[in-house]
Amino acid sequence: MKFSRLWQPRNPAFWMMLVLNVLSSVLAWVLRSYPLVPLAMAVVAGFALMNAWLGLRLAIGLMREDSPPGDQTSGVR
Repeated sequence: MKFSRLWQPRNPAFWMMLVLNVLSSVLAWVLRSYPLVPLAMAVVAGFALMNAWLGLRLAIGLMREDSPPGDQTSGVR
């Protein structure tokens, strides 16, 4: 698992990971900023946790992925 493999702007999983992590941060901000009824709070918290979990799974998948031959982003030539 290489931390440098996390940066893959040509891979759609990279962008999905970014979007999910930003969305979970926004949902956490909503939970802290607005008074919600308990049911709405539980739903928003569930979405935030699911987005964070999916974003972490995508990040781990990107770090475990082998670099294709001739890839210049891995730092090895």
